[in-house]
Amino acid sequence: MLGGALLAHAGESDVPRRVTSVVRSDPRTGRLVRSIVVTPKPVASQKVVETVIQPRVVSPVEPAAQRPAPTGIDEAVDQIAERQSLPPQLIHSVIKVESNYNPYAVSPKGALGMMQLIPSTARRFGVSNVFNPMENIEGGAKYLKYLLDLYHNDYALALAAYNAGENAVARYGTVPPYRETQTYLQLVAAQLRKAMAEAARHKEAKEVKPTEPDGEKHMQAIPATDGTVRYVTR
Repeated sequence: MLGGALLAHAGESDVPRRVTSVVRSDPRTGRLVRSIVVTPKPVASQKVVETVIQPRVVSPVEPAAQRPAPTGIDEAVDQIAERQSLPPQLIHSVIKVESNYNPYAVSPKGALGMMQLIPSTARRFGVSNVFNPMENIEGGAKYLKYLLDLYHNDYALALAAYNAGENAVARYGTVPPYRETQTYLQLVAAQLRKAMAEAARHKEAKEVKPTEPDGEKHMQAIPATDGTVRYVTR
């Protein structure tokens, strides 16, 4: 047996491996055969530290403040108009002409509810119950907004499409020459002018004229018969 050597491999730990060279004769051939025995590198025992992860406590998220449910049609229209970026007067005018505010109105052509939505339009704009005033008005307002965007805020084309359908407007490239549609535009326009004028009067009535500050008095001079002047406040 020859002497052993100590080797250290690059990039490994400084703990060496023991390499032993052994020479013995091969029983079959009688030749001397050298073999190398490498003693495995000792691995230091490592202590595994148990890691305990504390559960994270998440504060409950408070629900976002919601606007109270409207108490009437006027308030409902105001809220929906704000959501859809439409003048509330336009929605009121269409409702007035379409159903005169009857939530259960049904036309001979199958239009339903306050804004007279046909079933396909109701489904298109997410209305599940056409006889629910809030849902019906929301769906009708969404349709009006869609048409105004489609026709670049051309009220005549948007309202004509609302009444006669988008295909009719596309077929003629303008307001269809249907008597019903042309009469419809006139009626909505008249209602819209009336609603805008009423809104202007309401705004003027709410304006408060400046008043004198509390406690401010005006002084008035009152001459007496003996030539003296008496001052009083009013």
